[in-house]
Amino acid sequence: MTVASVSMPEELLNRIDEFADDHGYTGRSEVLREAARNLLGEFEDKRLEDRELMGIVTVTFDYETTSVEEKMMHLRHEHENLVASNFHSHVGSHYCMELFVLEGSLEDISTFVGKIRATKDTLNVDYSVMPVDGFSPLAP
Repeated sequence: MTVASVSMPEELLNRIDEFADDHGYTGRSEVLREAARNLLGEFEDKRLEDRELMGIVTVTFDYETTSVEEKMMHLRHEHENLVASNFHSHVGSHYCMELFVLEGSLEDISTFVGKIRATKDTLNVDYSVMPVDGFSPLAP
């Protein structure tokens, strides 16, 4: 197996080690391999391909990290054909939340979520995707 070197904050590494211990993993490499497989598989659902989709993306970040808010504004304008709606709110005393409602293809939504995840200093990125065509459930 190939060895890959990854840089991350020590606090995150400690959390990974603790997670591995608490959940019976053999070590951090096993946790990171599973996390990578899950991340890469998120947008590979064949049932979503070639369908018009709605996506809801929520981003949280520290109020004083203005670079994140600025990046969200740029992404909103860069993807104006995808972003149906956008909402900004202050949460608690130190946090902001951006909520994006997206309408488009799986590829476009995946690209948008990837760009948000790659934004430095975001604290949390959460999303859901569902078909717009009658909101019918995904067939197996």
